[in-house]
Amino acid sequence: MAGLPRPDEVLPHRPPFLFVDEVTEMVPSRSATGRWHLTGDEAFFAGHFPGRPTLPGVLMVEALAQLGGIALLSDERYAGKLPLFGGIDKARFRRQVSPGDTLDLYVELDQLGSSAGKGHGTARVGDKVACEVSMLYVIVRQ
Repeated sequence: MAGLPRPDEVLPHRPPFLFVDEVTEMVPSRSATGRWHLTGDEAFFAGHFPGRPTLPGVLMVEALAQLGGIALLSDERYAGKLPLFGGIDKARFRRQVSPGDTLDLYVELDQLGSSAGKGHGTARVGDKVACEVSMLYVIVRQ
């Protein structure tokens, strides 16, 4: 879609720790939809687990947080700020994610203030939920 930012235009993250490949929809400071295409070349698959490569659940949560950070930082009110994890609640991992899968990400930001915010996210592979999580952001100056 035209007009949507590239993740590296908004986030300070860079490979190998940038997990959002594309933003497909966004309402700044409200919600975002994006994707992470897992090629199998990612280094963590070699050790998690040999013979049965599986995306670590914590990296699914990080990908959702990064997508939420894109939605947050796309709002001019948060320019020059850095959203950090303040907490992770109710994380649930529902299915394994493997090399070759595309992780469809959705984040909704529920409450935002000048120094903190809350959101929740869902990661899916196809129509199957892989991860659900509630997150707390602490917003600091960069």
